[in-house]
Amino acid sequence: MKNNTKKMAYVTMFSAMAILLNIIESTFIPPVSFGIRFGIANIISLVTIQFFGYKEMIVVNVLRILIGNLLKGLIFGSTFWISTCGVVLSSIALILLKKINSSILFSSIISSIMHSIGQIVMVMFFYQQFAVITYLPILFFTSIPTGVLTGFIAQQVLHRIKLRV
Repeated sequence: MKNNTKKMAYVTMFSAMAILLNIIESTFIPPVSFGIRFGIANIISLVTIQFFGYKEMIVVNVLRILIGNLLKGLIFGSTFWISTCGVVLSSIALILLKKINSSILFSSIISSIMHSIGQIVMVMFFYQQFAVITYLPILFFTSIPTGVLTGFIAQQVLHRIKLRV
């Protein structure tokens, strides 16, 4: 995208959508167990890295974490850091997978798994509860369908964006 103003407008719009999806999802009651979420805000991360690149995805993710947690009243609390650690590992995975031209579905699944690992590591750090690692297989198991779902939706969004831009 050559026009910086247009690019900035898109990144701002994607950031707003990611923040909104993050806030909406935080109001859902987990369908299966504590800590299991669909990760719908990650759809925007997947779209952003594919459409623009990793720098813009990082901007969207940082704004989503900061503003989303600020609006939820959770800024700099333990849930903020747990979420941040998950997003950092997830973002690193997406960047590496983008460099090897991995499919969006595969990238989404791996991103979801890495997010779970990041959260578990931070919970162990914050609460000194190392037994929480036994929860990781459950998170891995649920990361696959949620990763497929978010990856599929991201594919559809990208297809529609490319048709209109």
